[in-house]
Amino acid sequence: MAEMENPRVKEINITQEMRTSFLDYAMSVIVSRALPDVRDGLKPVHRRILYAMNDLGMTSDKAFKKSARIVGEVIGKYHPHGDSAVYETMVRMAQDFNYRYMLVEGHGNFGSVDGDSAAAMRYTEARMSKISMELVRDLNKDTIDYRDNYDGSEREPVVLPSRFPNLLVNGSAGIAVGMATNIPPHQLGEVIDGVLALSKDPEITIQELMEIIPGPDFPTAGKILGRSGIRKAYETGRGSITLRANSFIEERANGKQAIIITEIPYQVNKAKLVERIAELVRDKRIEGITDLRDESDRNGMRIVIELRRDVNANVLLNNLYKHTALQTTFGINMLSLVDDQPKVLNLKQMLYYYLEHQKVIVRRRTQYELRKAEARAHILEGLRIALDHIDEIIALIRGSQTTDIAREGLMTKFELSEKQAQAILDMRLQRLTGLERDKIEQEYSELMTLIGNLRAILADEEKLLNLIREELLEIKERFNDERRTEIVLAGLESIEDEDLIPQENIVISLTNKGYIKRLPVSTYRSQRRGGRGIQGMGTNEDDFVEHLLTTSTHDTILFFTNKGKVYRSKGYEIPEFSRTAKGLPIINLLEVDQGEWVNAIIPVQEFVDDWFLFFTTKQGISKRTPLSSFAHIRNNGLIALGLRENDELISVKLTDGERDIIIGTKNGLLIRFPETDVRSMGRTATGVKGITLSAGDEVVGMDILEEKDDILIVTKKGYGKRTGAEEYRIQSRGGKGIKTCNITDKNGDLVSVQTVSGEEDIMVITAAGVVIRMDVAQISRLGRNTMGVKLIRLGDEDEQYVSTVAKVEKEAESEDDSMEDDETMAEQPLDGESQASEESEE
Repeated sequence: MAEMENPRVKEINITQEMRTSFLDYAMSVIVSRALPDVRDGLKPVHRRILYAMNDLGMTSDKAFKKSARIVGEVIGKYHPHGDSAVYETMVRMAQDFNYRYMLVEGHGNFGSVDGDSAAAMRYTEARMSKISMELVRDLNKDTIDYRDNYDGSEREPVVLPSRFPNLLVNGSAGIAVGMATNIPPHQLGEVIDGVLALSKDPEITIQELMEIIPGPDFPTAGKILGRSGIRKAYETGRGSITLRANSFIEERANGKQAIIITEIPYQVNKAKLVERIAELVRDKRIEGITDLRDESDRNGMRIVIELRRDVNANVLLNNLYKHTALQTTFGINMLSLVDDQPKVLNLKQMLYYYLEHQKVIVRRRTQYELRKAEARAHILEGLRIALDHIDEIIALIRGSQTTDIAREGLMTKFELSEKQAQAILDMRLQRLTGLERDKIEQEYSELMTLIGNLRAILADEEKLLNLIREELLEIKERFNDERRTEIVLAGLESIEDEDLIPQENIVISLTNKGYIKRLPVSTYRSQRRGGRGIQGMGTNEDDFVEHLLTTSTHDTILFFTNKGKVYRSKGYEIPEFSRTAKGLPIINLLEVDQGEWVNAIIPVQEFVDDWFLFFTTKQGISKRTPLSSFAHIRNNGLIALGLRENDELISVKLTDGERDIIIGTKNGLLIRFPETDVRSMGRTATGVKGITLSAGDEVVGMDILEEKDDILIVTKKGYGKRTGAEEYRIQSRGGKGIKTCNITDKNGDLVSVQTVSGEEDIMVITAAGVVIRMDVAQISRLGRNTMGVKLIRLGDEDEQYVSTVAKVEKEAESEDDSMEDDETMAEQPLDGESQASEESEE
């Protein structure tokens, strides 16, 4: 067996081999393909393209050459990959919608913002752009190191001199193994000013740098919403910013409006954007658009969206921002190679490494120029000696048999170096004239001054920095242009930074047909009970306000639907409308399914573990779940509780876990029990029975009972009352409850049951959208078995009935509000009805 063993076969551990091979591959992708160098902002393929073009003489002052020549040069000498990869990279470098400052000047079809691809490389032509010449400037002055190419037959640069901060100016994007980079482009002048500021004050803070470099500047312009994402990215190297298209609303002669889009977010495909808008219109996700045209031409972008006469253009535009790429998110990840190691850098670090690179470049260039100047001065010193002893030198040369003997003679007699002696031997006779002698003396004098300056630069760091500053300012003067991307800070719909949004109380209303809006809480002035109310919301003929609550712009609003799902939004994200406007369809705010509608709205300041959400369904099922279970809700919602067949969610309340619960029904029954009777359950649990219902009855309200609270009930025909909580004994959950109101044809079924302290106002809303606001203290405090007093006058129309009752914060009473006479109903209990309703518990 020993003789049969192959000495060339090596046993290896496959696990170790896979680990080693994959790490080698990963590092190759990271270092040699996907990530840019922090010094010149280029990946290897970009660097090789520019170096090859420069080497071929395809500079900005020369004629265009076929792209195929460039691609062939790159893949043949430096980049052993596919020709399409090289060509597509070069194409992007020539696209004004991809690069803030194009590094390649293209001639021919180089693609479009609509996603059209470039023509084949045999048709297009290219050359270096003027600004890309600054990337290779001083390349031939020993400023950078070279390394062997893939087969060792050529030499290629490790990094380019990059005389402007290209990494920040043009940005970079790439996906490596286990990491990715996404650096946005910036305005040239701002970045150069940032480098200059850092060179003058190494202790400058990122906040101070942000005053110079306010944020990215994209080639497609548009707007950046807010500064928080920029600040986070600049401070940590990672962040997210929201980009929005630039648009304006154009008034047409026929009274209609049109939305004109003139700029779109970075890297958005215009053709797909228009197609997406058309798709939303076709699916009726967005209504009110009558025509959609792309009128873009060589003079600029112009997308025209014509609207119906009755459509609010601002509202529709906000819907487009939400559902299309007119508003996108750009994730910033400032990852780049520092000494061949990937590092996430903040803004100051990126500027620092670039400045250090420039110090190396200018120092090496200065040393190169000093060596050349000293070598030339050495020759000129020899020529000066020769001119001073010209007769002796001529005699020595004439007397020498060979050139070597003459050279040795000059070196020995006049103490010259070999180079000086050779320069004398090579000197033409015309240099002996007086004019030529003066030129030598002048050149020598200038060289000595230059040598002194170069040595001073090398000896003094501040002089070196001054030289860098001068050259950067010269580049800024030549190539600087206006900032294109606007950073928007004004207007709630435009602010992404929550800290910049004023914290104020608001009223949020939601109609039965699903229109939502917010208003300042001061919109509704307090009136005495019995008033006619004011028009609170414009609705369709068959629509009415169903939910009304007060909250803050900074609170998280949880929306619970009849199907037991929960969605979330911030208070300030809900659009603000006028008092009489019907609002925005909630399907444009939340991704609710067809046949699903919001049945409960809860404002939350903070998701803490020791607070709970208490749920009650129409069939009387109750559940208690920790509030923290709802801290993370996806855009498409989460299941809030499991529902039984034909049941739906009626009410959700926020509680601290130690309160009493009341549940009221349409037929005027009410049960009170401790919430601890319902154990804490998971988010998707169904729950347990909270109240037992009679046939035809259903739950209309559930609330939390605080100490000294009264129970407020309101009926369908506008009657209401307060009743002391002491009249409702504590039962166990699952009972049928006791009577809380005498239900007759005059007052109608119960529509609302909730607790009040007497320190708040209530809003009573009719199905026709009429709102009346009144002080709860004005509502009579009556016994359980009474009908109540009239709270709002209703007409005879079918839609004149109470649909919603909501508590709001107390507001000072207006002096001019009308005072109406109370229409107090009988307050005596009806014989036998109290006991008849007190049924045994389950």
